[in-house]
Amino acid sequence: MKTITVVSLGNRADGLTLGSLETMKASPRVILRTAQTPVAAYLEEQGIAYESLDPLYEAAEDFDGLNEALTGAVLEAAKKSAVTYAVLDAQWDESVRLLREKAPEAVRLIPGVGLFDELRLSHPDARMCAGDSLPDALGDEELLIVEIDSALLAGEIKLRMIDWFGADCPCRWYAPTGTGRYKARDIVLQDLDRQRRYDHTAALYIAPQALMAKERYTVQDLVKIMRILRAPDGCPWDREQTHESLRPYLIEEAYEVTQAINEEDWLHVADELGDVLLQVIYQANIGDQYGTLTLSDVSSAICSKMIHRHPHIFADTKADTPEAVTRNWEAIKREERGQKALSDVLSDIPDSMPPLMRAQKALRKAESAGVNVGDRNQAYERVSAALERLKTSADRSEEQRRAVGGLLFACVNAARVSGVDSEVALADETDAFVRRVCDAPDT
Repeated sequence: MKTITVVSLGNRADGLTLGSLETMKASPRVILRTAQTPVAAYLEEQGIAYESLDPLYEAAEDFDGLNEALTGAVLEAAKKSAVTYAVLDAQWDESVRLLREKAPEAVRLIPGVGLFDELRLSHPDARMCAGDSLPDALGDEELLIVEIDSALLAGEIKLRMIDWFGADCPCRWYAPTGTGRYKARDIVLQDLDRQRRYDHTAALYIAPQALMAKERYTVQDLVKIMRILRAPDGCPWDREQTHESLRPYLIEEAYEVTQAINEEDWLHVADELGDVLLQVIYQANIGDQYGTLTLSDVSSAICSKMIHRHPHIFADTKADTPEAVTRNWEAIKREERGQKALSDVLSDIPDSMPPLMRAQKALRKAESAGVNVGDRNQAYERVSAALERLKTSADRSEEQRRAVGGLLFACVNAARVSGVDSEVALADETDAFVRRVCDAPDT
């Protein structure tokens, strides 16, 4: 692999650095990501022969495929000779990032004038990305989206950004002029795909928004709000909470999420899930204050767990069915927790879990460990036997209490082998009972 030298063209010839210009003059092969830039004409005036990758734009089915194709073309060219690859801004170009990832020893960057410098934008958390390579997540940062070369792409960007910032988020549109210079004007995000002209030089700038001015919020905004509430001059109630004092709220919020899902009211579900997320952020803030845990500890723990427990995705384990995945999951969990005996597995089930749910989990774990908990017919027979024991037990006795418990446990197992969730079934039946009673005419 020969050397791949990456230079930044910028949007105007007068922004091209001497180092970039001399590098292209001396290069045996110059490849422009696109020739749709005013700088291309200047390169021709300077006698610099180049080729462009514009045909790949038309052939690509999507933007990820485009960047892969751009990267592949440059790597292929570098097998034969040294290459100079010229892009709008090397620091932020997605194909350059892929080149550095795939051939780190071969790639070198020539410093150039970045678009943040050209547009006189500065912020400690500044971020720039191409319109075809939007980030999956955003924080409270200054954002510049470049290379918005069509109304179709502008529409896709608008839909993604509205989810983060809201339709009426104020933005600055840097309209293309054909000269490499920008004509800036203020717009709102929902008007991004209604502009007069788009090309490779068009850009959109979104400034960081004040917390109170936002339409849409991120998880990082929630972290910031919690810090404000628990600051010395914050909310007295929020400041005095502890890990222990918040325990009832997490359980309560989980039940409210379940209720909202049952109602299929998805706005309500989002609201209730927000309450659950608040509890996570709350606990992390308290942990950060007292040195017990941090939000990074929480995210690291769950990400590590999900990767480790999905070896059929992140490693070479085979699991083609949900049942195989469940078996792998349980085996990995036992290994993680050092659980060798069945007693280790069963004692790990929390005592605080609702009794029906705990019974279901105990039966499932026992069966997965090889315990014969009975087939459907045996489960039904055990229900009948438990009912008979209850009928013959003395009133208000310990024997009767245990008989009731045995009957309930047998019913849970019968429901489980029938593929029915006992918690859901009992909840539905209770609801039906309440409706019947409430709808009955007064007597």
